[in-house]
Amino acid sequence: MKLLSGAIAAVDHGGSLGRASALFPHAPQPFVDLSTGINPHSYPLFDLPATALSRLPEAGQLRELAEIAASAYGAPSAMHVAAAPGTQILLPRVASLVRPGKALVLGPTYAEHARAAAIAGHAIAEVSDFDALAEADLAVLVNPNNPDGRVIEKARLLDLAARLRAKGGLLVVDEAFMDVGPIEQSLAGDLAAGGIVVLRSFGKFFGLAGVRLGFALADPLTAERLDAQLGPWAVAGPALEYGIRALSDAKWQADMRQRLAGDAVRLDALLGRFDVPAAGGTSLFRYLSFAEASTLFSALGERGVLVRHFAERPQVLRVGLPGNEAEWQRLEGALAGWAAQREDAPRESGR
Repeated sequence: MKLLSGAIAAVDHGGSLGRASALFPHAPQPFVDLSTGINPHSYPLFDLPATALSRLPEAGQLRELAEIAASAYGAPSAMHVAAAPGTQILLPRVASLVRPGKALVLGPTYAEHARAAAIAGHAIAEVSDFDALAEADLAVLVNPNNPDGRVIEKARLLDLAARLRAKGGLLVVDEAFMDVGPIEQSLAGDLAAGGIVVLRSFGKFFGLAGVRLGFALADPLTAERLDAQLGPWAVAGPALEYGIRALSDAKWQADMRQRLAGDAVRLDALLGRFDVPAAGGTSLFRYLSFAEASTLFSALGERGVLVRHFAERPQVLRVGLPGNEAEWQRLEGALAGWAAQREDAPRESGR
């Protein structure tokens, strides 16, 4: 068990091009940003009605979005859905659903869950053993996990939820990447008994992170409580329009899953050509864990290709998908440059 101190401090994440420019000031621009795990093939943009910007969002539209989200994610009904301006804003609210106590996060994983639990007043620890979560008042895991893609089977999750529920605890399952995961392992359809909150992110799979839209799926009383905390007009008009359109578009979703799976296979092959092992991930990102990860991160960054590194785990990287052929070529060129540099290093050191 790893106790987390100073957990309320903000955490660095991928996607900051300003930080990348400061770290690699001589890198060619623009950066190829592979650091976020966000779909580079976004849902098609469309013209918004003027009322999406000029009027307050209508309650009827929010109900429509909840109904569509329930259908898309497999929740029992719209009453089980609380929509929010991104899942990030939900995290401390969800953590506050149980009285401050012992919060355990299955790690290593997305760091904001620990920070949100600390904000809610919980004592935080990170555990690597799934079974240890049963000791918590608030248990949190990401499924599929970020950044390694680990998947916990539904049967184990439901058993854990029952054990927590019996003592008034709560299981939070962040399914931000379940759009490209094994959907049969989702808990979205298993909310009726209570004691479970499932988080779903809109921006990652649909490639529209700036829309800021996310959902908490829970039993109706919990969903209503979260809605009340968020208050009226929490979801902006443009987010409502995009959420309703994209979540209704089953064909685009099916086609995109197939496209992303093909891109992930291509990325594996490209990394393999340069002896870079993929140790896990999803079809939106690949997880690398090997001794030369730090040097690869620096070599790619100096060539204008940004991947996600983890300061506390220097042997680990997460690599997203290039969005077009030019980006694929830049990644290939950067990998080739790193490989050549690695081959030259022994000769130089022997001089």
